[in-house]
Amino acid sequence: MPAPKNALKAALLKGDTQCGVWMTLANGAVTEIAGNAGFAWCLIDGEHGPNTLSTIQMQLQILAGTAAHAVVRVPAGEDWLLKQVLDLGAQTIVVPMVNTAEQAAKIAASVRYPGQGTRGMGAALARAARYGAIVDYVGSANDQICLFVQIESAEAVENVDAIAAVAGVDGLFVGPADLSADMGFVGQPDAPEVVAAINHVYERTLAAGKIAGTVVFDPADIPSQIERGVRFLGVGSDSLVLQVGLQNLAAHLPE
Repeated sequence: MPAPKNALKAALLKGDTQCGVWMTLANGAVTEIAGNAGFAWCLIDGEHGPNTLSTIQMQLQILAGTAAHAVVRVPAGEDWLLKQVLDLGAQTIVVPMVNTAEQAAKIAASVRYPGQGTRGMGAALARAARYGAIVDYVGSANDQICLFVQIESAEAVENVDAIAAVAGVDGLFVGPADLSADMGFVGQPDAPEVVAAINHVYERTLAAGKIAGTVVFDPADIPSQIERGVRFLGVGSDSLVLQVGLQNLAAHLPE
């Protein structure tokens, strides 16, 4: 029996737009609600959310019972951390703050077994291989890994062609908030200079045959992102949806 098929990766490689939601609250009930809400994927955020390996595992287990594919964003592209998250069963990984092709190449190697990479051989102990029940997991897992590296600095934009050319990097994901800040436009992701940089990243990503991704928090922005070639599109977060929903409800209360 081979590793489970990564249906999200297959859809993205076909060119299908796949929209998902950011999970920042590290709460099982919220993740279950989101997983059943109709999104193609839910991203468990280990960079800005209060997630641990245990809460990531819990949410992976919950999402396995829903139609939404689980994605994990790690806090950093460290090989030991990537190994642990992969062993928990994550197949689609987002890595923040990747600025050079050298960084990207190291990360790409870390998420795949020898032959293509340097991932540690612990599958017999891992949830990813159903604790050894998937006997040919090691031989089939590499093809099912989907790796996105985040473009979040002017340096990364400058190096976009080299990053996109790295074997094993499946997609480039623009982080508009950090990119705009690094470019000197804190809180201004719509500044013309930032928009031009983002469009450049999209163009070079698509030219390299890779998948373009980003996140927006206003539904009105969704069509323009799709028109610009984004196929892996985050459309909001659990915390902001909850905040806005509760504020809207409170606005109807009598004074």
